[in-house]
Amino acid sequence: MDNCIFCKIAAGQIPSKKVYEDEDVIAFHDINPAAPVHLLIVPKQHIETLSDCGEKEAPLLGKMAALAPKLAQELGCGYQTDTEGNKSGGFKTLFNTGPDGGQEVYHLHMHVIGGPHPWRVRFVQQ
Repeated sequence: MDNCIFCKIAAGQIPSKKVYEDEDVIAFHDINPAAPVHLLIVPKQHIETLSDCGEKEAPLLGKMAALAPKLAQELGCGYQTDTEGNKSGGFKTLFNTGPDGGQEVYHLHMHVIGGPHPWRVRFVQQ
């Protein structure tokens, strides 16, 4: 897509604060973060919405889902359980789909949102 901002970021035509890239996806910090950690995981292939995905896209979606906890851990908001069973950390993953789903950029992308609170209250109220 000639006018797609995420296609341009994936192609290196627009700079981003990149945290990961391989042949299939790119991950970078959101320019308008809702939390201390707010990444977008974006496939390099242009797919408009999650609703456009089918069996063929399942491996790509799986790759995106598996990458989210790895990047969250690297950026300090991974989910952990200590030796006594106490749980800490954590993050939210989110796909916005279509106008009623809050999608603003029509190129499939997964939000990875986390970090120390009180961001959760602010994000939930928006």
